Amino acid sequence: MKTRGRIVAFLLLLVIFAGTISPTVTGVLNNIKLGLDLQGGFEVLYQVKELKDGQEITEDVVADTASALRDRIDVLGVSEPSIQVEDGNRIRVQLAGVDDQNSARELLSTQANLTFRDSDDNIMLDGMDLKEGGANAAFDQQGQPIVTLELKDANKFAEITSEIAAKPAPDNVLVIWLDFEEGVDSYKEEALKPEEEQKFTSAPRVSQRISSDSVEISGAFTVDETKHLSGILNAGALPVELKEIFSTSVGAQFGEEALNSTILASIIGVAAIFIFMIAYYRLPGVIAVISLVVYIFLILVIFDWINGVLTLPGIAAIVLGVGMAVDANILTYERIREELRVGKSVKKAFDAGAKESFTAIFDANITTLLAAAVLFFFGTSSVKGFATLLIISILVIFITAVWASRILLGLLVHSGYFDNKPGWFGIPKKRMHAPEEEVDTLDLTTKFDRFDFVHSRKIFYIASITLTIAGIIILSVFKLNLGIDFSSGTRVQIESTQPLTQAIVTEKIESIGLPSDDIVISGENGSSAVVRYKDDFTQEEIKTLKTEMNEQFGKDPSVSTVSPTVGQELVKNALKALMFAALGIVIYVAFRFEWRMGLASIVSLLHDAFLMVTVFSILRLEVDITFIAAVLTIVGYSINDTIVTFDRIRENLHRSAKITSEDELATIVNKSLRQTLGRSVNTVLTVILVVVALLIFGAEGIRNFSIALLIGLLAGTYSSIYIAAQIWFDLKVKEMRKNGGIEVKKEEKKWGSDEPVV
Repeated sequence: MKTRGRIVAFLLLLVIFAGTISPTVTGVLNNIKLGLDLQGGFEVLYQVKELKDGQEITEDVVADTASALRDRIDVLGVSEPSIQVEDGNRIRVQLAGVDDQNSARELLSTQANLTFRDSDDNIMLDGMDLKEGGANAAFDQQGQPIVTLELKDANKFAEITSEIAAKPAPDNVLVIWLDFEEGVDSYKEEALKPEEEQKFTSAPRVSQRISSDSVEISGAFTVDETKHLSGILNAGALPVELKEIFSTSVGAQFGEEALNSTILASIIGVAAIFIFMIAYYRLPGVIAVISLVVYIFLILVIFDWINGVLTLPGIAAIVLGVGMAVDANILTYERIREELRVGKSVKKAFDAGAKESFTAIFDANITTLLAAAVLFFFGTSSVKGFATLLIISILVIFITAVWASRILLGLLVHSGYFDNKPGWFGIPKKRMHAPEEEVDTLDLTTKFDRFDFVHSRKIFYIASITLTIAGIIILSVFKLNLGIDFSSGTRVQIESTQPLTQAIVTEKIESIGLPSDDIVISGENGSSAVVRYKDDFTQEEIKTLKTEMNEQFGKDPSVSTVSPTVGQELVKNALKALMFAALGIVIYVAFRFEWRMGLASIVSLLHDAFLMVTVFSILRLEVDITFIAAVLTIVGYSINDTIVTFDRIRENLHRSAKITSEDELATIVNKSLRQTLGRSVNTVLTVILVVVALLIFGAEGIRNFSIALLIGLLAGTYSSIYIAAQIWFDLKVKEMRKNGGIEVKKEEKKWGSDEPVV
């Protein structure tokens, strides 16, 4: 009866999962907001500056400016705009899904200081003379779009029009300006220019006194332009000057292509993981797949609840989180398989494996959580989104890969149906010892028994030191190919339906007065070109570039500009992020294990990070802010692997009351590395499946990010075995020689176990 009841409970849980996910997943996906890199749009960071000397920039002034910007955005009809005040005097605006980016940028940046002037540029009226909300889009008697203005004082307007009407032609004009610059602008100079180049908004002739309180602004307006103009006038003049210090814009087609390719890559990567888990782990693999489906669903639900914005790095974080969730399952399943091999029953092997693996899972994920938290604190824009999803992923892993997965597998195991059926767990009976043999897991053979890691450590020390020296030389010669995130300047990515050549791109950008010597052709069939400039472009230059490239190649280019100030800050914040992440991890590892393990971990992390930097220098790959995200992710992954190794070393050490010889310690370290290497290979393999899928099928925007992850994953596995564990061994040997052996500290307990810790 118990057998049937547990299986029924298992099936009932599956029905509940399916019944919850199936009807809601579509709604959840539709509710999630996409970032501008997935649907097009632009992001701009403004530095708030005073309009006049002596004006103090206070929190209230910045808040009023942000409010005025929000009012203007309402005119655009953009859904879910993001306006954030940063560092006290900066405002970040993100508008995803904006079709006419040029008009939107102009709408945001213009001061909207409305003035009415005579032909000699003397001010007659200003924005304070308008009624609040008195600007409206309308049509004149000929059906042409115009803007009507309601004035507060009709008598004042009558006096002004009377004065202007008395002047001889052509000076009898009332010139309407937005953002007139004293000493720079002049009506008489502008009147000589072609109409489309004139800076004033309108210059109607006044032939008689006008006593009405209504004014019409006419010109070669479109309906949308009159709506924008009336909206900006109603929003009022900005109380300060805004200077763009960072901006990035993505065409709608770029976003759509990036979304489709990255989703395809994610599906392929996750499907490959599912196939591997079922093929290798059999029944536990099926449970892992179920828990991973629930994991992905919960991630999306929580992200929807917190009103998050999904970006390209965010999708990568979800998919990489699948790899981390798989790691938690693999740790448990490998321990269960070990317990089965020593002759335990399926039930006892499950209980022991679940218990013994928890400490490693907990410590490994906490350290990754530290790296993600640092990334969130120091990151900007989409990097924060990546860090947010990584943090959510780690927390959800404990719900799905640890708790839910064990409940589901426990129901099946304790039903009794799988008693004496180790094959369902991937263990043939011929590999199992009889219970009466009383074999310890430390004595189990592995596929890696022929490797002597400890006694060959000097070879790998020399190899790593040689690689480091070579890396230093390479970096000193080639330097890093810093992206504009760190070097400042402008980056333009041009997409075309036809193959591009450097000659074609060079000719076009020179024709609009924006020449560059830094042009790289890439993409399938050479349909993409990246052009870089050392200077950060003005708004007018960006507008010209986007308009001309769209006309020439049929697609809006993606344009990013970074001022030198922001570039320096990003470098500083990136170094801080790496420093604090490393410091937090070494403190945690030293607290949970011992200081020697913490020191060894940091050396291996620096090794991994430096290797990634060196490879990027050799391959001349661009180092941008997503590279830092990749480095911090690998910091978490690498320490994850290292901690699992140290956890097994610690567990095996306590089996001896005292270790008195170097050979005894070497035997324990070697056996621990052999036991965990299978798990490390399987974990890295599953994550690499995802990373390779992102690399091959994913969007261009995360290509370098994926390459950095691939390098880091391989380096992290290597360093955990040949660097971290071996440095700890040498430090421990020194302690042993000094103290005459290694005593077990009986008072310390391993979490979730009754066994003491060294």
